[in-house]
Amino acid sequence: MFNSLYVDLNSFFASVEQQLDPALRGQPVGVLPVLAETTCCIAASIQAKRFGIRTGTPVWEARKRCKDIRFVQARPPVYVEMHHRIVEAVESCYPVAAVLSIDEMALDLTGRHTREEHAVKLARRIKRAIYEQAGEIMHCSIGIAPNRFLAKTASNFKKPDGLELIRPQDLPHILYKLELTDLNGISHGMEKRLNRVGIHTVEQLCNAPAEKFRLAWGGIEGERYLAKLRGEILPLLPTQRSTVGHSHVLPPEMRNDESALAVLYRLLHKAAMRLRHYGYYAGSMSVHVRYQDGERFAEQTRFAPHADTFKFNHVLAGLWQKRPRLADRPMKIGVVLSELAEQRCVARDLFEQDRQGEGLSIAMDQINRRFGPNAVHFGAAHKGIGSAPMRIAFNHIPELAVENDG
Repeated sequence: MFNSLYVDLNSFFASVEQQLDPALRGQPVGVLPVLAETTCCIAASIQAKRFGIRTGTPVWEARKRCKDIRFVQARPPVYVEMHHRIVEAVESCYPVAAVLSIDEMALDLTGRHTREEHAVKLARRIKRAIYEQAGEIMHCSIGIAPNRFLAKTASNFKKPDGLELIRPQDLPHILYKLELTDLNGISHGMEKRLNRVGIHTVEQLCNAPAEKFRLAWGGIEGERYLAKLRGEILPLLPTQRSTVGHSHVLPPEMRNDESALAVLYRLLHKAAMRLRHYGYYAGSMSVHVRYQDGERFAEQTRFAPHADTFKFNHVLAGLWQKRPRLADRPMKIGVVLSELAEQRCVARDLFEQDRQGEGLSIAMDQINRRFGPNAVHFGAAHKGIGSAPMRIAFNHIPELAVENDG
């Protein structure tokens, strides 16, 4: 019986660019955060991947591997719009149970769709719907399996445009051909922990006793992982947002302290707007800077939980003063609000003197949502306006009304 179908869009960002620009079709394409020789690819087309170009490949190395590669600057709002179009295409065939990232979604199969024949027909119907409603370049790989974990694993068996099944009777032997890090949830760090308890292959992992899983994962999550490997369906654990933040690679002309600080304020203001939109307070802020010579700076501070951009500005100013003054040319910057708590769960100080700033921040949010991004903004961020466009993290799909910079 099959209980899950997993849809994984292939080379999503680059495929969107090829879909919208026919001149890029069939060409090796690298998507960059900014058009600069000192940055890295955040995505590569199917053709570029054949040259060994991947996410994280530096521009200079990509040019060395493929002299004909075409570079384009990322357009996150466009990718978000295409994402929603694809979700609608899939929904026209079957309900989507979970959107797991900008390019991945899962379907929980029921009724006749749990049988192989109907599950395969559904997968092919989904592929056709995506081609017809989003475009013929928008390929996906689909995995079908007894649970979501194994369906995602199956979706990785064949790329691009694959359709693979993991049948219950094929477990666990069908997994033996994989490397440990091919399995979702096993990073290189986890691989080392597994090695320390005597597990070096997927075959050893599948046949290990529960005690080794508990030891490697440090608790009950290890046993949950073992159950998922065996095809069991586990109830999802409740999750809570832990951080809100943004980072940005500065273009060469803005790699100086003045510009970096202005963009940091812009990143902070975007994060604060998201924080209020989600209904959270933050109790900590951290700032990180990577300089062009490789030096790094990171600093964090804690405070009473709030969602007031005015107060956040003062905290950022204090953190910025701690940076190394001899470091030259900031290249990548970021700010993160953490120690989050839902506003309804935080007891505010009845005698707190300054609470007007939070109300003004909310009013600014409302104005920007109504009249467009940056209709009103803080002066400290003025030089950074337009320099920190929307970014898409792996498991976060931006809401255009909150995060679009126009």
